[in-house]
Amino acid sequence: MKPERDNSFVDLLDRCLNKGIILNADVIISVAGVPLIGISLKAAIASIETMLDYGMMEAWDKSTKDQYVRRKKSELLVWP
Repeated sequence: MKPERDNSFVDLLDRCLNKGIILNADVIISVAGVPLIGISLKAAIASIETMLDYGMMEAWDKSTKDQYVRRKKSELLVWP
């Protein structure tokens, strides 16, 4: 019996990077009804291009571009 659709890990990873995954979890650990620890977990998993399309990582993108421009300018100033 052969599966109708052959999904591989690579296909799954490609889809996750292209579409993105957002994980949101709030956990409260309590003992005898008394909350002791609160944990808030947030994660976004996607390619940089996808994150930039959705408006995430803009500060990182700007700083990366600024560093690239500074590096290119310094290379132009040092002429052999």
